[in-house]
Amino acid sequence: MKKANYTLIILTLLLSSLGGYAQYGPGGGRGGDGERSRPQNSQATSLDLEGDKPKGNAKIYGNVVDEALTTAVEFANIALIYTKTKKPVDGTMADENGKFEMKKIGDGKYSIQVSFIGYEPLIIPNIVIEKGNDLDLGVIKLKQSTKQLDELVVSGQASMIEEKVDRLVYNAEKDLSAKGGDAADILRNVPMLSVDLEGNVSLRGSENIRVLINNKPSTIVASSIADALKMLPADLIKSVEVITSPSAKYDAEGTAGIINIITKKSTLKGLNLNLDTGAGLRGSNLGLNGNYRTGKLGVTIGGYGRAFYNKSAGTSEQFTFANNLNTVQDNTGKHFGMFGRYNLGFDYDISSKQSLSAGVAFGTRRFDRTQILTSTTFKDDAQFSKSIRDVNSIDNSDSYDINLDYLRTFKPGQEWYVSSQYSLNNLINNFDSDLLSPDNMVLNMQRNINGNTNKEMTLQSDFVSPIGKRQQIEFGGKGVLRQVNSDFNYLKALPSQEYLVDNSRPSGFLNYSQNVFAGYLSYMFTTKNKYTVKSGLRYELTSITAEDRTGNINIPAYNNLVPSINISKKLQKSTVKLAYNRRIQRPGLQQLNPNFNLSNPFDISYGNPSLSPELTNNVEFSVSGAIKKSYLTVAVFARQSNNAINRVSFASDTLAGAIQTTYFNTGKEQTVGTNLFGNIFLNTNWTLNGGVDIYYRYLEGQQAGLDGISKTISNQGFVISGRVMSTYKLKNGWAVQANGGMRGNRVNLLGSQGGMGMYSLGARKEFNKKSSLGLSADNFFGGMTMRSNLLSPQLKQNTTQYMYNSNVRVTFSYKIGNMKFVEKKKTKGVSNDDVMSSGGDTGN
Repeated sequence: MKKANYTLIILTLLLSSLGGYAQYGPGGGRGGDGERSRPQNSQATSLDLEGDKPKGNAKIYGNVVDEALTTAVEFANIALIYTKTKKPVDGTMADENGKFEMKKIGDGKYSIQVSFIGYEPLIIPNIVIEKGNDLDLGVIKLKQSTKQLDELVVSGQASMIEEKVDRLVYNAEKDLSAKGGDAADILRNVPMLSVDLEGNVSLRGSENIRVLINNKPSTIVASSIADALKMLPADLIKSVEVITSPSAKYDAEGTAGIINIITKKSTLKGLNLNLDTGAGLRGSNLGLNGNYRTGKLGVTIGGYGRAFYNKSAGTSEQFTFANNLNTVQDNTGKHFGMFGRYNLGFDYDISSKQSLSAGVAFGTRRFDRTQILTSTTFKDDAQFSKSIRDVNSIDNSDSYDINLDYLRTFKPGQEWYVSSQYSLNNLINNFDSDLLSPDNMVLNMQRNINGNTNKEMTLQSDFVSPIGKRQQIEFGGKGVLRQVNSDFNYLKALPSQEYLVDNSRPSGFLNYSQNVFAGYLSYMFTTKNKYTVKSGLRYELTSITAEDRTGNINIPAYNNLVPSINISKKLQKSTVKLAYNRRIQRPGLQQLNPNFNLSNPFDISYGNPSLSPELTNNVEFSVSGAIKKSYLTVAVFARQSNNAINRVSFASDTLAGAIQTTYFNTGKEQTVGTNLFGNIFLNTNWTLNGGVDIYYRYLEGQQAGLDGISKTISNQGFVISGRVMSTYKLKNGWAVQANGGMRGNRVNLLGSQGGMGMYSLGARKEFNKKSSLGLSADNFFGGMTMRSNLLSPQLKQNTTQYMYNSNVRVTFSYKIGNMKFVEKKKTKGVSNDDVMSSGGDTGN
């Protein structure tokens, strides 16, 4: 045996005895394989010791679980030791379901060592393999260990933050403070992400991102990311993946990257029901989810509802230079919302190589907001006008997602996947505005009715296959047919009269069809010295037809070639990555809808159906690895967008002192920055993690001056954000967690959007791994304040907004049922249950 192999064997035994990650690096996957955290086959992940093990065609497989039989031990390490030489001759790693498999085992006598951080290593002796006979080890139970690691931290431990080869994974199920909240509460704690008061998400300073749910798009996300996050309960989210350099397999949409929200799914056999409920000062929730698995069939059913209440207040002052009008507006508001999401899913194993999965999901949102707006306009320090308005806004939606998927496995690592999905989202954005007298008598009434429908039909096919031991090829195609319809009109009335059409604000509509057809090819290879290169090319053709009340809108079809390349180098305790990709950002429904939102007549907004997509080039370099008991990642990135979609504000030509805001492809955006984040294991029970994001943003675009002629303007500046979180496990099932974070002022073309800070504290008590009781509090010293400013050649504006969202809530969860692994009968030949999980890459 070569000297290098002896060194590798010794290292493997040392790490295995500590419950370490054997031959695998941080992230728990193959060195440099960015598409999945689980191994495709044992050949791709086994030790390169073929010269010392007997040749054969037998297989050894099994399931690794916690001794309580309640959870799988994800990414456990399995070493095969040849009894004759007493040395490891093969090895592999379990997937996220605890399953593992080793192939091409020759006849002979072996022992197996199973290990993972946080568990005591287990030796299975006297294993005899006969020629051609497979061996099913069944359920392997690991006992939890109190042993403390002094020099090694492994991200496979499912810590709060994991850095994998092509993505960052935030394990949301370990976040105690967000329990009882929604997805926005989870995303506020994820490195590189920022979430404002309304739930709008940005990645490294850009809101042009692609959000997937279980690797799939949804119309609720297409219509509004903020609304979609409100419909997803925090308790059902397993993890959040932040993919800053997606491969060609992914849609090219999302200039800054992709956020993939993975929901919890049962992978065990049997029946269980999970009850999650909570009650708080500002919000309450109730959820029930069940799983039933027997034989080849699995059924999942779930329902979740959440209601919340909040108050807000704010003030703004805006000055228009053309007429020297200064308008001061004060607002107070009450917000009430109810959100629900319900799902029914099936999966069925047609055979050992084929499976079907199907699902239906329904989401609903009811959001009412009442505001009192007091507006006073001054000219040359004298009062010019004053108005008081009582505004009631209704924001409702119902969404449906139906999917049918088929998976065909030819051999380990070689798969053909067909996916189809139909999505429908119906939205209503209405408001009533009553003009009041100083003594609160209604003078006149105004109503805006705005209905929207968003439909999507998606069909996709992907094929992946290994080429030898160090290469992999992927290719596929996808078609997405989108139809967006908006119909709006304005009504007016005097007190005690019926509403009539307001001819001064004509009705309108928008019919917008967008078809995207794509094909891609991706190739990956790994060198002997641990370099991994994954390159790909994606082609997308987009055709658009649109019409409004003025007639057809001429929007030419466009096609794009989207290259991507990811290079990683595995070092002893760290990974170095370099990536480049090109991304597309198509305009969304809110940016396209031409309906004038006049709920606040001094702050008018509307969309622009003539928007074109923006194109962005991204470069990223990062280094991540373990330093004693810390796991750190430092990333440097640069991004340039051409034809950028920006919000543009200007003085209204219909109402003195008012501001109108819409969207234009106004220019370019350049961003350079760095991210620093990591995990620190202070001891076996106490973890600390957090990060800092610093980037410099430059924007350039067109803005009309006082003479009405457009001029080139620019704005630039630094943005700094950060977060920190600490979790401590106490005795008898107790755990406490504290976190805090701040988002700095965000630089915009015409000014800056105010930053804000958040903090929370949570505690939870588990009872016999069946139930838990928790208490958490958010911003308990007061609400949040956000200050923003805007400056253009036509006007300036300063805004302060207050959210009184201090909250204290009690949560309770209870598990019913007995979930366990069911051992399989021993069989000969190929037995493959390698079905794609929710955490893998399904190519959306």
